[in-house]
Amino acid sequence: MSETTVQNPITHQFTESAPVTAPPAEDQEYLPTLQTAVSAADEKKAQEIVVLRLSAITSFTDYFVICSGASSRQVQAIADEVLAQLKQRGVRPLSTEGYQNAEWVLIDYGPMVVHIFSEESRHFYDLERLWRDAERVPLPVVGGQ
Repeated sequence: MSETTVQNPITHQFTESAPVTAPPAEDQEYLPTLQTAVSAADEKKAQEIVVLRLSAITSFTDYFVICSGASSRQVQAIADEVLAQLKQRGVRPLSTEGYQNAEWVLIDYGPMVVHIFSEESRHFYDLERLWRDAERVPLPVVGGQ
């Protein structure tokens, strides 16, 4: 486990990020779903894909997958790909919010919530800072870049 220093691209200030860890053994069964979501986002060229493990600090979900797109069309394309690939695996969302506006698309799968932002909205809401106590799951573990 290691902590890293991250530079905010807007303010250029450096902050300590949460530790980077692999998912614990009890979460291994959910890894294929995480891998699929990350892979789908990556296939549509999502930017700055981050996976946060929240199960140790909240009860409403276990993971956030956070990424952004450069345009509203790309945000929607990323959302479409995540929905399609997870549907092929038999995983359906509990709800989807924000698709039409495409500034912040939230796809709730229960144990995992996928957040797809426009670049501006991602920096404004800054979920990584808000949930800075969450563990970061390294992308090679979940099949990302």
